[in-house]
Amino acid sequence: MKIVFQDGDIVVVEKPSGFLSVPGRGPDKIDSVSHRIRHSIPGCIDQPAVHRLDMDTSGLLVLALTSEAHRKLSRQFQERQTDKHYLALLDGKLNKEQGSITLPFRLDIDNRPRQIYDEVHGKIGISHWKNLGIEGQNTRIAFHPITGRTHQLRVHAAHPKGLGIPILGDPLYGNGTAPGQLKLHATELSFTHPTSEKRLTFHSPPPF
Repeated sequence: MKIVFQDGDIVVVEKPSGFLSVPGRGPDKIDSVSHRIRHSIPGCIDQPAVHRLDMDTSGLLVLALTSEAHRKLSRQFQERQTDKHYLALLDGKLNKEQGSITLPFRLDIDNRPRQIYDEVHGKIGISHWKNLGIEGQNTRIAFHPITGRTHQLRVHAAHPKGLGIPILGDPLYGNGTAPGQLKLHATELSFTHPTSEKRLTFHSPPPF
Protein backbone atom coordinates (compact mmCIF):
# COMPACT_ATOMS: atom_id res chain seq x y z
CA MET A 1 0.00 0.00 0.00
CA LYS A 2 1.35 3.40 -1.03
CA ILE A 3 0.25 6.79 0.32
CA VAL A 4 0.02 9.31 -2.53
CA PHE A 5 -1.47 12.26 -0.60
CA GLN A 6 -2.00 13.16 3.03
CA ASP A 7 -3.05 16.22 5.02
CA GLY A 8 -4.89 16.77 8.28
CA ASP A 9 -8.26 15.70 6.86
CA ILE A 10 -7.74 12.95 4.29
CA VAL A 11 -5.31 10.38 2.96
CA VAL A 12 -5.26 8.96 -0.57
CA VAL A 13 -3.62 5.58 -1.12
CA GLU A 14 -2.88 3.12 -3.91
CA LYS A 15 -4.24 -0.29 -2.86
CA PRO A 16 -2.60 -3.39 -4.33
CA SER A 17 -4.68 -6.22 -5.77
CA GLY A 18 -5.39 -8.96 -3.24
CA PHE A 19 -5.53 -6.59 -0.25
CA LEU A 20 -8.70 -5.71 1.68
CA SER A 21 -10.06 -2.14 1.76
CA VAL A 22 -11.66 -2.68 5.18
CA PRO A 23 -11.37 -5.51 7.74
CA GLY A 24 -13.28 -8.67 6.93
CA ARG A 25 -14.81 -11.20 9.32
CA GLY A 26 -12.40 -13.02 11.59
CA PRO A 27 -9.00 -12.18 13.08
CA ASP A 28 -7.18 -13.35 9.94
CA LYS A 29 -8.88 -10.62 7.90
CA ILE A 30 -8.17 -7.59 10.07
CA ASP A 31 -5.22 -6.38 7.98
CA SER A 32 -6.56 -3.87 5.45
CA VAL A 33 -6.12 -0.34 4.16
CA SER A 34 -8.50 1.05 6.78
CA HIS A 35 -6.84 -0.85 9.63
CA ARG A 36 -3.32 0.27 8.66
CA ILE A 37 -4.32 3.92 8.23
CA ARG A 38 -6.15 3.95 11.55
CA HIS A 39 -3.11 2.58 13.42
CA SER A 40 -0.37 4.47 11.58
CA ILE A 41 -1.75 8.03 11.57
CA PRO A 42 -2.14 9.62 15.02
CA GLY A 43 -5.62 10.99 15.73
CA CYS A 44 -7.30 9.07 12.90
CA ILE A 45 -10.96 8.19 13.53
CA ASP A 46 -11.91 4.56 14.19
CA GLN A 47 -13.63 4.06 10.81
CA PRO A 48 -11.78 6.11 8.15
CA ALA A 49 -13.17 4.30 5.07
CA VAL A 50 -15.68 6.26 2.96
CA HIS A 51 -15.72 3.91 -0.05
CA ARG A 52 -14.19 0.57 -1.01
CA LEU A 53 -12.47 -1.33 -3.75
CA ASP A 54 -12.95 -5.10 -4.10
CA MET A 55 -10.09 -7.03 -2.54
CA ASP A 56 -8.89 -8.06 -6.00
CA THR A 57 -9.19 -4.55 -7.50
CA SER A 58 -6.14 -2.30 -7.26
CA GLY A 59 -5.89 1.48 -7.33
CA LEU A 60 -6.92 4.72 -5.67
CA LEU A 61 -8.82 5.01 -2.39
CA VAL A 62 -9.51 8.10 -0.27
CA LEU A 63 -9.96 7.79 3.50
CA ALA A 64 -11.07 10.36 6.07
CA LEU A 65 -9.00 11.19 9.14
CA THR A 66 -11.66 13.25 10.95
CA SER A 67 -15.37 12.79 11.61
CA GLU A 68 -16.24 15.94 9.66
CA ALA A 69 -14.20 14.84 6.64
CA HIS A 70 -15.82 11.40 6.82
CA ARG A 71 -19.32 12.89 6.81
CA LYS A 72 -18.64 15.18 3.86
CA LEU A 73 -16.80 12.60 1.75
CA SER A 74 -19.40 9.92 2.42
CA ARG A 75 -22.09 12.29 1.20
CA GLN A 76 -20.15 12.94 -2.02
CA PHE A 77 -19.97 9.22 -2.78
CA GLN A 78 -23.64 8.68 -1.91
CA GLU A 79 -24.75 11.58 -4.11
CA ARG A 80 -22.42 10.64 -7.01
CA GLN A 81 -20.43 13.84 -6.76
CA THR A 82 -17.16 11.95 -7.13
CA ASP A 83 -15.68 10.79 -10.43
CA LYS A 84 -13.95 7.44 -10.86
CA HIS A 85 -12.16 5.91 -13.84
CA TYR A 86 -10.77 2.40 -14.16
CA LEU A 87 -8.60 0.46 -16.59
CA ALA A 88 -9.04 -3.27 -17.17
CA LEU A 89 -7.76 -6.09 -19.33
CA LEU A 90 -10.46 -8.39 -20.68
CA ASP A 91 -9.79 -12.11 -21.01
CA GLY A 92 -10.42 -12.07 -24.76
CA LYS A 93 -10.76 -9.86 -27.82
CA LEU A 94 -13.59 -7.33 -28.02
CA ASN A 95 -14.46 -5.92 -31.45
CA LYS A 96 -16.77 -3.13 -30.23
CA GLU A 97 -15.44 0.41 -29.80
CA GLN A 98 -17.39 2.03 -26.95
CA GLY A 99 -20.76 2.19 -25.27
CA SER A 100 -22.75 2.13 -22.06
CA ILE A 101 -23.97 -0.80 -19.98
CA THR A 102 -27.11 -0.70 -17.83
CA LEU A 103 -27.80 -3.94 -15.97
CA PRO A 104 -29.85 -4.82 -12.87
CA PHE A 105 -28.07 -7.19 -10.52
CA ARG A 106 -28.02 -8.24 -6.87
CA LEU A 107 -26.16 -10.40 -4.38
CA ASP A 108 -26.42 -14.16 -4.91
CA ILE A 109 -27.35 -15.08 -1.33
CA ASP A 110 -26.45 -18.74 -1.99
CA ASN A 111 -23.00 -17.89 -3.35
CA ARG A 112 -21.68 -14.78 -1.60
CA PRO A 113 -20.12 -12.41 -2.58
CA ARG A 114 -21.02 -13.18 -6.20
CA GLN A 115 -23.55 -10.86 -7.86
CA ILE A 116 -26.18 -12.11 -10.33
CA TYR A 117 -28.32 -10.55 -13.03
CA ASP A 118 -31.92 -10.05 -11.86
CA GLU A 119 -34.41 -7.95 -13.83
CA VAL A 120 -37.00 -8.13 -11.01
CA HIS A 121 -35.08 -7.64 -7.76
CA GLY A 122 -31.77 -6.29 -9.00
CA LYS A 123 -30.58 -2.70 -8.64
CA ILE A 124 -29.39 -0.88 -11.73
CA GLY A 125 -25.68 -0.45 -12.35
CA ILE A 126 -24.53 1.96 -15.08
CA SER A 127 -21.07 2.02 -16.67
CA HIS A 128 -19.58 3.78 -19.70
CA TRP A 129 -16.70 2.04 -21.45
CA LYS A 130 -14.21 2.53 -24.28
CA ASN A 131 -12.03 0.01 -26.11
CA LEU A 132 -8.39 1.14 -25.93
CA GLY A 133 -7.03 -1.65 -28.10
CA ILE A 134 -6.22 -5.34 -28.48
CA GLU A 135 -3.13 -6.55 -26.63
CA GLY A 136 -2.30 -10.10 -27.68
CA GLN A 137 -5.31 -12.18 -26.66
CA ASN A 138 -6.67 -9.45 -24.36
CA THR A 139 -8.48 -6.12 -24.71
CA ARG A 140 -7.67 -2.98 -22.72
CA ILE A 141 -10.82 -1.19 -21.59
CA ALA A 142 -11.41 2.18 -19.93
CA PHE A 143 -14.40 2.09 -17.59
CA HIS A 144 -16.28 5.07 -16.18
CA PRO A 145 -18.85 3.81 -13.66
CA ILE A 146 -21.77 6.13 -12.96
CA THR A 147 -23.15 4.05 -10.10
CA GLY A 148 -21.00 2.35 -7.46
CA ARG A 149 -22.48 -1.12 -7.07
CA THR A 150 -20.56 -4.08 -5.64
CA HIS A 151 -18.63 -5.91 -8.40
CA GLN A 152 -20.26 -3.62 -10.97
CA LEU A 153 -17.46 -3.51 -13.54
CA ARG A 154 -16.72 -7.19 -13.11
CA VAL A 155 -20.37 -8.12 -13.77
CA HIS A 156 -20.69 -5.63 -16.63
CA ALA A 157 -17.63 -7.10 -18.31
CA ALA A 158 -18.52 -10.77 -17.87
CA HIS A 159 -22.27 -10.87 -18.41
CA PRO A 160 -23.59 -11.64 -21.93
CA LYS A 161 -25.79 -8.53 -21.73
CA GLY A 162 -22.65 -6.50 -20.96
CA LEU A 163 -19.34 -6.97 -22.78
CA GLY A 164 -19.59 -10.78 -22.61
CA ILE A 165 -15.89 -11.16 -21.71
CA PRO A 166 -14.71 -11.37 -18.08
CA ILE A 167 -11.85 -9.28 -16.77
CA LEU A 168 -8.57 -11.18 -16.88
CA GLY A 169 -7.83 -13.01 -13.64
CA ASP A 170 -11.31 -12.63 -12.14
CA PRO A 171 -11.79 -15.54 -9.69
CA LEU A 172 -15.59 -15.04 -9.43
CA TYR A 173 -16.69 -14.24 -12.97
CA GLY A 174 -13.77 -15.45 -15.04
CA ASN A 175 -10.82 -17.83 -14.98
CA GLY A 176 -8.82 -16.41 -12.07
CA THR A 177 -7.50 -19.02 -9.65
CA ALA A 178 -6.14 -16.95 -6.74
CA PRO A 179 -6.36 -13.52 -5.09
CA GLY A 180 -4.35 -10.73 -6.66
CA GLN A 181 -4.74 -11.84 -10.30
CA LEU A 182 -7.59 -9.50 -11.33
CA LYS A 183 -6.56 -6.92 -13.93
CA LEU A 184 -8.82 -4.05 -12.80
CA HIS A 185 -7.28 -0.80 -11.56
CA ALA A 186 -8.86 2.39 -10.19
CA THR A 187 -6.69 4.77 -12.18
CA GLU A 188 -8.35 8.16 -11.55
CA LEU A 189 -10.31 9.58 -8.61
CA SER A 190 -11.82 13.07 -8.32
CA PHE A 191 -13.63 14.60 -5.35
CA THR A 192 -14.01 17.87 -3.47
CA HIS A 193 -11.73 18.34 -0.47
CA PRO A 194 -13.94 18.35 2.65
CA THR A 195 -12.26 21.43 4.17
CA SER A 196 -10.76 23.56 1.38
CA GLU A 197 -13.60 22.66 -1.01
CA LYS A 198 -11.07 22.49 -3.84
CA ARG A 199 -11.62 19.85 -6.50
CA LEU A 200 -8.85 17.27 -6.33
CA THR A 201 -7.96 14.69 -8.99
CA PHE A 202 -5.49 11.86 -8.48
CA HIS A 203 -4.00 9.52 -11.11
CA SER A 204 -2.46 6.07 -10.72
CA PRO A 205 -0.97 4.09 -13.63
CA PRO A 206 -2.10 0.45 -13.77
CA PRO A 207 0.47 -2.23 -12.91
CA PHE A 208 -0.48 -4.19 -16.06
